[in-house]
Amino acid sequence: MWRSARILAIPAALGAAAVGAAQSSPTENFLRQQRLINDQLTEQRQNMAPAEALVDWQWGGWIEYYVFHFDDGVQSSRLYQRPGLAVWSKLSIDDGAHEFFVRIRENYDRFKHGDQYDRRVDWDGPKFDRAWYEINLAKALKLDADPLDAKFRVGRQAVLFGAGYALDLPLDAVTMDLHFGDWRINGLLGRTIPSLPNIDRSAPVQDHSYRQMYGGQLTYEGFNRHRPFVYALWNNDKTDERPQTPFQNYSYDTRYFGAGSQGEIAKNLTYWAEAVYEGGRSYGTRRYAAQSTVDAYGWDLGLEYRFEGPAEARLSGEYMFASGDGDRLFSPTNSGSNRFGKDTSFNGFGYRDTGISASPALSNVHIWRLGGAARPLHEVEWLRDLEVGANTFLYYKHHHRAAISDSTADMFNGYVGWEFDTFLNWRIASDLSWTVRYGAFFPGKAFSDRETRHFVLTGVTWSF
Repeated sequence: MWRSARILAIPAALGAAAVGAAQSSPTENFLRQQRLINDQLTEQRQNMAPAEALVDWQWGGWIEYYVFHFDDGVQSSRLYQRPGLAVWSKLSIDDGAHEFFVRIRENYDRFKHGDQYDRRVDWDGPKFDRAWYEINLAKALKLDADPLDAKFRVGRQAVLFGAGYALDLPLDAVTMDLHFGDWRINGLLGRTIPSLPNIDRSAPVQDHSYRQMYGGQLTYEGFNRHRPFVYALWNNDKTDERPQTPFQNYSYDTRYFGAGSQGEIAKNLTYWAEAVYEGGRSYGTRRYAAQSTVDAYGWDLGLEYRFEGPAEARLSGEYMFASGDGDRLFSPTNSGSNRFGKDTSFNGFGYRDTGISASPALSNVHIWRLGGAARPLHEVEWLRDLEVGANTFLYYKHHHRAAISDSTADMFNGYVGWEFDTFLNWRIASDLSWTVRYGAFFPGKAFSDRETRHFVLTGVTWSF
């Protein structure tokens, strides 16, 4: 039995809070930016300390403290602090035949007086951020030459389909990973975590979510440089209304059919591509019994080139699109916003970095991103792990008159604006990291208030 120190690095892209109109609870943009923070940190920690590489029994954790200062278009200055603690442990039995993993997290959400979205100062936790058991059948049954590699995992876990455009979410689930020959089959049967916010920001359902999710994915791994995939996913909405609302139903039952590929076009040049069709049923304005047909789609295309050398320089470009609905004038995501006919507004459960200040949801929007990063001072010993970079985003609506997730975009115009983000990540020591990120969003003609919105994030993480 032994414990290991974990090296924690801060990601090149962290999120924060660009919010919509003033209201009693955080907007979708703010919540998406918190998701951006958590997911990017998790990804970076996973790269530095992958759970799959652990054997026997290990434990560790981290303490972090982040400060956010931003302009959300409603209030010119908000100050938000988030100290946090996480402790994890993993037990691997019989050379990985049986694995148990648990991670407990607690954060303290503290706004400066007058800057909060509600009157509460909240402790978020302690809670089980991850808790799962996994069995590897081949190892458990002592099969030395089994052509079928099968793993089953049950519990609270991160689930991703495709490249993550339609589904990239923590769920309470049973997942299956079957690998035979050049084919891989992934299966899912799960539900959303009730305490997590809903993608529907309508007041009666915004703070909780109960959705049954199930589906499968097929990936071909026979090519040397490409991994094409197809998948199908169903979302069955069972979220209850708090309080009950007469003459309006909030169920959003959808299905997603996606296809794409990830791989390498040439040496050091990687790509990802994913297209998704969304169907199903939703409720429009003042609809309780009659439902509208969902008929939406989206896609994501990206390239990244990594230069050889100790500076680890990289350049990347990406184009994201999610369809909108021309008569959704108030929200692209909320129930009751679709006024007539089909609901053509795309709403998925995936995740993408869409900018630190604007951070629009992937609905009724075109987004172009161009960015890069490098370690320019790698020859200096104490600065060799200092990374700097930048991203530029351009935003445009699919339907000019329709809403985007930022409700302060109050004009019938397609040009949403552009954003410039820059960041600095520094691993000061093996167990201590520091990050700074600055974003400036320049609103376009879709906003009556075109004042530049600034956002600053800084924070430290100490691992143990």
